[in-house]
Amino acid sequence: MAVKKTRSAKYVVARVRVALSPGDAVRVARELQEMTQAELAEASGIPQPTLSSIENGRATLGAERAAKLARALKVHPGVLLWPNWDAAVGSKRSSGLTEKHQNR
Repeated sequence: MAVKKTRSAKYVVARVRVALSPGDAVRVARELQEMTQAELAEASGIPQPTLSSIENGRATLGAERAAKLARALKVHPGVLLWPNWDAAVGSKRSSGLTEKHQNR
């Protein structure tokens, strides 16, 4: 994590912001669990080609798929559906993406 130095010589942890799509969130969670798409397909009951489409933004995630994937990945469905939500602020982070791209 990046650290920046302020004028008063105190170090403050910098917030790293990366805009993720729901498909990116699925891929990151899957890779953190060290799972292949085939393993996630078996664990979630969602076909591997569909998982590939979700991760690459060609298919929408949706609440039902998010619930199945969240169970298999051991995360909350919201982590997959709204990856850019900032609980500390209570709203979606401004990511520089257009509204159209944030909802993919």
